[in-house]
Amino acid sequence: MSDLMETLRQEGISPDLLRAVEDYRAAHALPEALRPRIPASGFTYYGREVWEQALAALLCGENLLLAGGKATGKNVLAENLAAAFGRPAWDISFHVNMDAASLIGMDTFVDGAVTFRPGPVYRCAQCGGFGVLDEINMAKNEALAVLHAVLDFRRAIDVPGYERIPLAKETRFIATMNYGYAGTRELNEALTSRFAVIQMPTITEENLEKLLRAQFANLTDKYVHQFALLFLDLQKKCDSAEISTKALDLRGMLDALRLMRRGVAAGPALDMGITNKAFDSYEQGLIRDVIAARIPASLTAEKLFR
Repeated sequence: MSDLMETLRQEGISPDLLRAVEDYRAAHALPEALRPRIPASGFTYYGREVWEQALAALLCGENLLLAGGKATGKNVLAENLAAAFGRPAWDISFHVNMDAASLIGMDTFVDGAVTFRPGPVYRCAQCGGFGVLDEINMAKNEALAVLHAVLDFRRAIDVPGYERIPLAKETRFIATMNYGYAGTRELNEALTSRFAVIQMPTITEENLEKLLRAQFANLTDKYVHQFALLFLDLQKKCDSAEISTKALDLRGMLDALRLMRRGVAAGPALDMGITNKAFDSYEQGLIRDVIAARIPASLTAEKLFR
């Protein structure tokens, strides 16, 4: 956590906001049992303006909706925010079978007796956690209706057959959504109005290079620059609809670099991390052409890393 805060200071995040976050952590002590739930993300989101907007919104008691395309860092930022505030996080991934009982909890048998087993939203409300509502625009109406009273001024959960549970004042919810994925849809106005919304920008060349240096400290400056440009080249091809977004995979590019560090040549490593995620042979050829313009297929770890 201290490393993350130091990174934010180096990124030029408002000192007033960072002091407010530290005051928040000091004012809301966390039981030792919940400390393992504080995320320890392997990545840091880079983007000063987005960080300042997100910190200000959470400090004001708002819930956040992070909307944007693929590889814009929505989930990384959500994890980083929970870590910065020192709060336990619950990841709640929406899918077609997610219903109210999955969110709040349900009755179950323990030692022959009926016992209520709390769901992630219930636990988050009890413990003052940060609930990450992943791909919220894939949720069914029944699941979304549960969230209305949780996200607005009522800040409470009515558990059928049990008591009304008020949210701990530290509780925040951070939702993420992609546009255009199969199974997604527009959020209704009632739900959208319960969030402060940040449209996540595409990652810049400068921030890509920061990410690459943070993940691969011994990657040569030349190839830090070339891999950043490679990702931006793929992004341009996706924007112009020459290739699908399957190849726009930042995780895949980082995975390929790890393979190269283990001794796999650049060509096969990038095939595994990026190219082979498109299953059309013609599209694979286009992706390989983009890669070949930046990264030689025969490149080995000796030339990549210092």
